[in-house]
Amino acid sequence: MTGAPGDELVDIVDDDDRVVATVTRARMRAEGLLHRAVSIAVFGSDGRLLVHRRAETKDLWPGMWDIAAGGVVGAGESYLHAARREVAEELGIEPTDLELLGKARYADESVQLVGCGYRCVHDGPFTFTDGEIAEVRWVDRAGLEVLMAAEHFVPDSQRLLLPLLHLH
Repeated sequence: MTGAPGDELVDIVDDDDRVVATVTRARMRAEGLLHRAVSIAVFGSDGRLLVHRRAETKDLWPGMWDIAAGGVVGAGESYLHAARREVAEELGIEPTDLELLGKARYADESVQLVGCGYRCVHDGPFTFTDGEIAEVRWVDRAGLEVLMAAEHFVPDSQRLLLPLLHLH
């Protein structure tokens, strides 16, 4: 990746997920434009889910916990390619078993997106070289419920991806 994150180009889509414009990430955020995003839930071979706390430097939901790695799909990039890129950038892994869980739209006062959710199984090791992740934990269902009761979680993956996960 070169340049500042705000300079990255992002495809803006319509309600049918058709590209209608390409703008900078900074403009997409400033104007709340509908764009594509991916979320990837990473499970260990023991069935636990890898959750993480986002860095305070993130442009959206800094410092919040998330149940998935992920991010914005770049201009001209497929959802699957973006999912592979995001887990490589954020976690330092290259899973071969990315499974598409679903696609849906999400909108709130901060963001509007069309998101694809994926899952994979990987036990690490993980490397956090891009600075987007401040802390990680492995959790089972009970551990996730305790953490969600105590901490703030990113709303889009919580609403779109969590119902599709089968945590033990």
